[in-house]
Amino acid sequence: MTAHVTGEARPGASHFPAVRDNRLVTLRIDIDDSAPPYEQVRVQISEQARAGVLPVGYRLPTVRGLAESLGLAANTVAKAYRALESDGVIETRGRNGTFVAAAGSAAERELASAAQAYVERARRLGLTENDALVAVRDALRAAYGER
Repeated sequence: MTAHVTGEARPGASHFPAVRDNRLVTLRIDIDDSAPPYEQVRVQISEQARAGVLPVGYRLPTVRGLAESLGLAANTVAKAYRALESDGVIETRGRNGTFVAAAGSAAERELASAAQAYVERARRLGLTENDALVAVRDALRAAYGER
């Protein structure tokens, strides 16, 4: 699927709507946000891919096209796309374009690998299973907020 890219500048934000199945997919760049623009692009595409707003196989705009519609430098969008590809959210298929990948399986594999590495390190350090779980729970609370 090809996205139709248009841009509309507004104070404090720019956006890129892409039409997909009569739905509007939007990215907004808030110039007042403390997060850099590439991170805003990365987070929004990642969240929309995980939520299914951008389905697996959805063709994303070119780096230049998205950069132009958002009023960003091409290098900024390229940096976001590289991070998304590294995270397994998108995949580049050469001249065919950049597509939303089957992110769930890539993310799950990476998470399982990180968990295995953590367990091996905890054992080498002589931690008990309970100590390792407490450390993980503390890290999760710090990252996701107190529950």
